[in-house]
Amino acid sequence: MTEFEKVFDVIIEALDKNEGGLRYSELWRLIKSKYPDMKTGTITGSIRKAYLKHIDEIYKPETGLFCLLKYKENIESKSYKGKYKKKEIIHEEAFYDSFAEWLVGEVEECSKAIPLGGNILGNKWGTPDVIGILSSMPSDIIKHEIEITSAEIKIDTNQLITAFGQACSYKLFSHRVYLVIPNQSPQDEIIRIDSLCSLFGIGLILFNAEKKDDPDYRIRNRAKKGAPDLFYVNKNIRILEKKLF
Repeated sequence: MTEFEKVFDVIIEALDKNEGGLRYSELWRLIKSKYPDMKTGTITGSIRKAYLKHIDEIYKPETGLFCLLKYKENIESKSYKGKYKKKEIIHEEAFYDSFAEWLVGEVEECSKAIPLGGNILGNKWGTPDVIGILSSMPSDIIKHEIEITSAEIKIDTNQLITAFGQACSYKLFSHRVYLVIPNQSPQDEIIRIDSLCSLFGIGLILFNAEKKDDPDYRIRNRAKKGAPDLFYVNKNIRILEKKLF
């Protein structure tokens, strides 16, 4: 039996037991638990291949959700009460405030953090979704210079490398940078992004992009403090001065 055949058997068996379907990440974990020595790339490729080669058995009612074709009528029926239901559309902005609060309260690398996004700094790739500052307390005997932390939040798992590029651009004016991506992302892609972040000193945060009220931010690795270009630091802080101070 080939590795693809092994993966295909696991997929069919799992979907047959779950009429409402299973998400990509759920299938990936099932296959990995049964075949722990199988390479991540093989699992990822085999899942995609299974759908493409067996479209007469497997169908996708929405992005990332795999179901058996024989259950299609039940899934699309209004009377169906199983696992599948239309997902609420959640936008990236829904996580800006909670992540800003988390940076201050949980990570404690900011004394103040605010949601940003958009194009307020005049450059789409140069405007973080969340930005914060760490300043000395009035009671501190020895004061330190103000430090800036920026974050790029991405809920589209197809845009992870784009998000990484945006995060890199923030290092121009930030002492610390975080990339925040869904824990629903393919595991092999998370591993690659994690390695890239480590090389560039960018912190990586995983979160539940399907629950805006309980994103459960988790640190994969912390951001390393860098030395930004003071010209761009002052240029951007001048625009945000009233918001941050």
